[in-house]
Parts: sequence; C-alpha cells; structure tokens
Amino acid sequence: MNDLPAAGGCAHLECTRCGATYPAETLQRLSPCCERPLYPRYDLEAIGKRLRREDLAGRSADLWRYAELLPVRDPAHAVRLGEGWTPLVDTPRLADALGVAQCWVKDEGQNPTASFKARGLCLAVSRAVELGVRSVALPSAGNAGSATAAYAAAAGIEAHIVVPRDTPFPILEEMRALGADVELLDGLITDCGARVAVGAREHGWFDLSTLKEPYRVEGKKTMGYEVAEQLGWTLPDVIVYPTGGGTGLVGMWKAFDEMERLGWIGSARPRMISVQAAGCAPIVRAWERGDEHAEPWEGAHTYASGLRVPRAVGDFLILDAIRASGGAAVAVDDDEMKRWTPVVGRLTGIFAAPEGAATAAAIAPLLRTGVVKPTDSVVLFNTGSGLKYVGQA
Repeated sequence: MNDLPAAGGCAHLECTRCGATYPAETLQRLSPCCERPLYPRYDLEAIGKRLRREDLAGRSADLWRYAELLPVRDPAHAVRLGEGWTPLVDTPRLADALGVAQCWVKDEGQNPTASFKARGLCLAVSRAVELGVRSVALPSAGNAGSATAAYAAAAGIEAHIVVPRDTPFPILEEMRALGADVELLDGLITDCGARVAVGAREHGWFDLSTLKEPYRVEGKKTMGYEVAEQLGWTLPDVIVYPTGGGTGLVGMWKAFDEMERLGWIGSARPRMISVQAAGCAPIVRAWERGDEHAEPWEGAHTYASGLRVPRAVGDFLILDAIRASGGAAVAVDDDEMKRWTPVVGRLTGIFAAPEGAATAAAIAPLLRTGVVKPTDSVVLFNTGSGLKYVGQA
C-alpha cells in the first residue's frame, strides 16, 4: 500500500541548544556542537503554500496523513503497521468524577504493539532504513522495545533490545515473538543504555535511544497534530501527559509551533502537565526547584515501567515547554495509579496502563493548586494498554 503524498522530508537538522544546523541526509545522533538532541526542521513557508489543513480530510487514517511534515523523503521507505490516528474519546462521566468541565482520553493503547511508542519508532526505523541502516538497537523500559521489534521486523532489519530484568512478561514475550534479540539486565533503563552504547561501538548497531537520534520525536509530534485536528483545529486548555523520556510532550510542543507557523492554529497553547511516578520524579523535582536541568533520580522505583526513567536527555526541553505553557509537573504514587486504573476503566471503557491512570490521579492535586480549573477542558493521554501490565502490580 502506498497512498502517501510524495513530498516529505526535512530541510535540515537543528541543535535544540544553540541552533546550529546539520545535514539531514547523513546519519546523526546528538548534535556535535552541544551534545544535545537534534530537531528536524522543515520549509514551513513552502509547505504552507501547497498544503492546507482542509486537504487532510480523506487521507489515510494513520500518522502518515501528515507526510509533508515528516522526515521520510521516499514513501517507499515508510514502514507502516497502522500507527496513529488513535481515538480521542469524550469521557463526560470521567470529567464529572475529576471535577473538570470536559475531559477526553487520547487512547494510545490502540496503536500497533498497544502503546504510543509505535509512533516514534515507526519514524525512527523508517528514516534509519532510508539512510541505509540494517541493524538497530535500543534500551527500553518495555514498550519502546516492543515497537522497535515490530518495525524492525516489518522493515526486514535486525533489532537488539536491552531491558531491565523485571520488564513485564507480556512485553518480553512480544519482543521475542517479533524476532528481536532481547537481553535482560539487572538495573534500570540507564544501565541498559550503557550496554547498548557498547554494542553500538563493537557491532555497529544504530542506537535509537530517546532523543539521541532525531526522528522519534517526529512520530510523537503527530499526537499534537491529531489532537488539534480531532478537536476541529482548537486546542484544549490542558494536556496531561505521563513523562518518562518526555519525547511525546516535547514533540507535541514542537507540533503546536509548526501548526501556528502554517496558519492552522493561533498562538494559544494548552497548559502542559508532566506526570511522573513518586518513585522516579526528576522532572517534578527540577520544576519545583526552578532548575534548567533535571538531576538523575537515585533509586528509581515504580511498577509503571514507562515512568521508571531516572534521567531524560531532553530534560531542558520538557521543562521549557512546561514553563512556557504555564503548566506544571506533578508526582503520583503507585497506589494512586492502582486506585485510578479501575475508576478510569469503569467510567470510560478504557483499560489504561498505569501511566495513563496516573494522568487521572494527577488532576486532584492540580485542582488544589489552581493549575487546573473546574472550567477547563482537559486531554489525558493513556499511553498504552493495561493488558501489558497484568500480573505486575
């Protein structure tokens, strides 16, 4: 199937710290100048002249509907499993229970491999293949490993995944069934990252770690495009997002800027809320202290494996988006996630992952501090299916 517009591809890559530019047609990881994430940049003026938001109607119901704003140049290199265009579910009973005017749940559990990770790894693998990569590697807390395994399998390339030994069993079985080489390690995702770095040096694997290559963020940004389009090109007052590496939050923030420059939306922005686990909350601590960077979290622990990320490479980008939007960062303990999972399920019909339940649990403290108001419209992100955590709690 090839129904993509032909004109994709970014103009160049840009250092998120100093703005230095680099060519997009060679493999890149962190910026050589500052060792910071690189963002793909597009000729939005030219794209805006040939693409209107109304032109999207009738396109494929996946993230490739935004192909002109994605980095893959040749549609033949797009690895597609049905990712994106997930439902934005209006949940009036949950809104009543939370005490807000309106609440939608963006249900990312309906992606391939049942999590939002499909978006980022779809773009990362597609672009890597386009640039000649035949072997990829990734440290993962779980769901990113599943997505990498799936897209590598679909592309016909090797995948090497390193995960903590206590990764949920259904996710381990999924990765193995999809043909990945899976290594279990005693430790956290940061320890797994060190192991992948060694493999990259010794075996030539291309490392797809969060924000250490430029293209995962481009898949994640499509969540921002979808929220805007699904709400009739308006944005909610608040977006509540569970944050491990934070690529989704900063990706949406990037999308809002691109849409404004295209003339698709105005300058209003949602308040961006970062939700973390109380046992691993480096972004929350940095936000509360007013720090520019988040120091690594010692002794990270939470059963929500996607939130067990003690250090985020894009910490300064996450904190910048929270502060620029007038948002906040809040920590939720595991007991609250467990309490809210069946509440969300009973009121919405969605079996949320613990990370998704954490976004609902975060509303009460946000209302108390006034960051969220009873009159607000709110989008909660459920980043994966609760089925993948059965037996973990």
